[in-house]
Amino acid sequence: IAKLPVLAAMAYKTSLGMPTMSPKSSLSFAENFLYMMFATPMEEYVPHPVAVKAINAFMILHMDHEQNASTSTVRIAGSSQANPYACIAAGTASLWGPAHGGANEAVIKMLEEIGSKDKVAQFVADVKAKKEGVRLMGFGHRVYKNYDPRARYMKK
Repeated sequence: IAKLPVLAAMAYKTSLGMPTMSPKSSLSFAENFLYMMFATPMEEYVPHPVAVKAINAFMILHMDHEQNASTSTVRIAGSSQANPYACIAAGTASLWGPAHGGANEAVIKMLEEIGSKDKVAQFVADVKAKKEGVRLMGFGHRVYKNYDPRARYMKK
């Protein structure tokens, strides 16, 4: 988990054709993530305290959340003493499905289907009426039937 923000920041900066930034030992976990994502070699970057608090809460609540498909996949592959990179690749591949990491893609698809702000009220009404084929994606986690307890902390 500790290297995930470094890898994510490096992938993001590389995708933009920008130089990657190494973490700083003087910064917290969340501060380093923001620094590596948005700093440049040409100017000083100081992460905003509100953003740091939000990223820290997000990482605590989401990075170590239950024994999900990707975690199980990495652990099972690792139990065979496979190459660690192959184990992580297997876990990453399990994120592809719409029932796990692909849920983010399902949210984008849902938003595209809604189309515009004037259609939101009808969409919500259809969700509440349990209209066939209409699902609200991206709010909660399927293991929680009524309420995702992480939501209480994310509101702060």
